[in-house]
Amino acid sequence: MGDLSWERVIAAGIVLASALAIAVFLRLLTARLFKRAGDTRWAWDDLGARLIKDLAVPVSVLLGLWISAKVLQLPRGTLDVTAKVLTAVTILVITLALARLIASSVASVALARQGVAGNVTIFANITRVIVLGLGILVMLGSLGVSITPLLGAAGIGGLAVALALQDTLANLFAGVHVLAAKTIEPGDYIKLATGQEGYVVDINWRNTSIRTLSDNIEVIPNMRFSDTILTNYHRPAQDMSILVYAKVAYEIDLDRFEDLLMEVGHEVMKEVPGGVADSDIFIRFDDFNDATVGFHVILRCSEFGDQFRIKHEYLKRLHRAIREEGIAPPYWQHRVVLDETARSGEATRSGEATRSGEPARNGEPAV
Repeated sequence: MGDLSWERVIAAGIVLASALAIAVFLRLLTARLFKRAGDTRWAWDDLGARLIKDLAVPVSVLLGLWISAKVLQLPRGTLDVTAKVLTAVTILVITLALARLIASSVASVALARQGVAGNVTIFANITRVIVLGLGILVMLGSLGVSITPLLGAAGIGGLAVALALQDTLANLFAGVHVLAAKTIEPGDYIKLATGQEGYVVDINWRNTSIRTLSDNIEVIPNMRFSDTILTNYHRPAQDMSILVYAKVAYEIDLDRFEDLLMEVGHEVMKEVPGGVADSDIFIRFDDFNDATVGFHVILRCSEFGDQFRIKHEYLKRLHRAIREEGIAPPYWQHRVVLDETARSGEATRSGEATRSGEPARNGEPAV
């Protein structure tokens, strides 16, 4: 190992201590930089600050170790081994930082593309695995490990793993296919033929999470989307029609009543959040009931969740307008009509019962 003088040992210690001091200084500096970057609305400065924060301390320490090894004047063989180890560790550190940076970049692009509701982790996870795999191969190559046999073994092992994890891989590729085909995206309101429905929250490598209207999370395997009928209420556009059903009495002038329905509909579309102000209102009388005329009012809302508020406000305002106009409400009623033939037949049967000695139907004694 050669002669080590106290001067070289002290010098190496000073170099290592200086590297640690620089690492602590850079840690504090990058922490402030990361905080400043977080105050801006631009996402890319956050990613750059995080990369500097991840690399500052380990690179400073590794560089200090290498300079200390040079100061110690280690033997050639020991220095070569130290160089390989430090190089491998440096590659691993850079790989981890780049994996986080690239995965965060992919997630940031997906977030910007999908809006505030978007949170697609499947692409970020795939990107992270690819970067880590390439970094590990480079690290093994720097240590003198032959990569070719490892790739052959990985191919055979990958085939075995693929056979053992068929469902997992099927869910993975189904999720990628769903996102690539743009069948559903985070933020969409969907309903499956099996009954599950809600807003898509996230699509990861195995399943899709949807948030129901009751604020519960349902987790559905990605394969389910490839073999079931799915309704996407945000495609081709988020705004949708609303059908409000009601009834009106026969005695009402339907032309006048239609104008009232239109007036209330335009008022709701303009004043209620979620309504489409410039949309047309359609009135369709469509059936005769026992005592009323049924009709549908067709309104429009901005997205699926707004329909409940629109229906609520429309029925309230329509009820108030009906009362102000003095229109009779469509109470249920039933008419019974008796013809004269039925009445005379009933009287005849009553007389015959009286003559035969039976009591009359009205309770009077027989004569």
